[in-house]
Amino acid sequence: MIEDLKPYPAMKDSGVPWLGEVPEHWGVLPNRAIFDEVKERDRPDADMLSVTITKGVIRQQALLEDSSKKDSSKLDKSPYKLVRRGDIAYNKMRAWQGAVGVSEYEGIVSPAYVVQRPREAAAPRYLHYLLRTPAFAKEAERWSYGITSDMWSLRPEHFKMIYSCLPPLPEQAAIVRFLDHVDRRIQRYIRAKQKLIKLLEEQKQAIIHRAVTRGLDPNVRLKASGVEWLGDVPEHWEVSCLGGLIQLATGFPFKSEGFVQDEDGVRLLRGVNVSTGTIRWNDVVRWPSSERWQYSAFELLRGDIVLGMDRPIIGSGIRVACVKEADLPALLLQRVARIRPHDGLRADYLMLLLAGRCFSDYLAPIFTGISVPHVSPQQIRSFRLGVPDGQEQARIVGSTAALAGQVECAVEGARREIGLLREYRTRLIADVVTGKLDVREAAARLPDEAEEPKPVEEAEASPDGEEAAAEDMELVPEEAEA
Repeated sequence: MIEDLKPYPAMKDSGVPWLGEVPEHWGVLPNRAIFDEVKERDRPDADMLSVTITKGVIRQQALLEDSSKKDSSKLDKSPYKLVRRGDIAYNKMRAWQGAVGVSEYEGIVSPAYVVQRPREAAAPRYLHYLLRTPAFAKEAERWSYGITSDMWSLRPEHFKMIYSCLPPLPEQAAIVRFLDHVDRRIQRYIRAKQKLIKLLEEQKQAIIHRAVTRGLDPNVRLKASGVEWLGDVPEHWEVSCLGGLIQLATGFPFKSEGFVQDEDGVRLLRGVNVSTGTIRWNDVVRWPSSERWQYSAFELLRGDIVLGMDRPIIGSGIRVACVKEADLPALLLQRVARIRPHDGLRADYLMLLLAGRCFSDYLAPIFTGISVPHVSPQQIRSFRLGVPDGQEQARIVGSTAALAGQVECAVEGARREIGLLREYRTRLIADVVTGKLDVREAAARLPDEAEEPKPVEEAEASPDGEEAAAEDMELVPEEAEA
């Protein structure tokens, strides 16, 4: 079906760079002719909605359930704006990143957000697809302004000046029908791949768990460890508290007012930089290099293990990673633990333990704290583990690396397929909503059940759930509107 799509027979120059050529019979109008801005208020009891980069408009509760963040909205919600079903809402300070979409729900959003109601000549879901294209995001960026990128704002008066393409209403309905159908098919395939990835990850964890609790010899004599979640361990292993085998330090509370933009500044490792198995420096804060010597006690070294001490986002795993040469130099910020093994405990063997089920099962019930649940240094030190001698640790690491590596190759293959599907979907949507491909005949041949649009909130999860949840939180301040 998709392979049979063809261009429209007659095209015209839209006169708008982000749209390019559009079908000859389509309209090209400023948004002020397509939308009316609405500012309905005084509905404090309505459900809170969030405008996210990855999913568009969703219920805020669905966003909070997938993260360790708390509701930061104000108690007095009477100034919050009402969003009705079919309204388009966008985050002024994140529109250029894709935080825009149609609402499938009635609810309220921050006063700092913008609510636009499509006029009768426009189908809301067609506009949803159009305004979430990368090309529109670039156009929104062009019309946004501010001192820094974190402060760029697409104000309503500038949104109204952006030109959009608008097919006749029956054609908009055909486009939505076609894209909803294709989107559901792609999502079903992605969910199947995600289930496969989950099964493979569980298989890898089972391989590691057995190796670090039973060793490699299936016939080894066992003894009771005395630890409920650890169970029986090989008879010749020692059962010890982690605190006696490591040096543990937590980060320094560097003040944000001391952060510098200078690329020569030393990086500060925060919890947000630590993911399961890797350190990510895509969100960096720095401290003056001239003051680095004052904080030598918080210096990171190659081979250090770092652990995010805040409760991880549900489903993202324990945030623990090993420091590599490329991560240096760096200093440790608060709420991150630095672990240096000694007394015969290998760092690579300890990484297997801390990234695995044993440590995860141990931590799950003990995260404490009301605002931001976290684990304490003493709780980390109290973790009990079975410890073989150094040679056996090395054999376990080598064997599990080979077996887990095979599983990881399969996981990476599935993730690549998901990535390619998402890229294909993004390009297909952009080509269809801007008139590069004619889907009218294809839409007419679709079965009737394809007409039910799938709620935006149920879109498939991102492969990087932790990052997605972080970027989708309410990042814009609660500002009063003139």
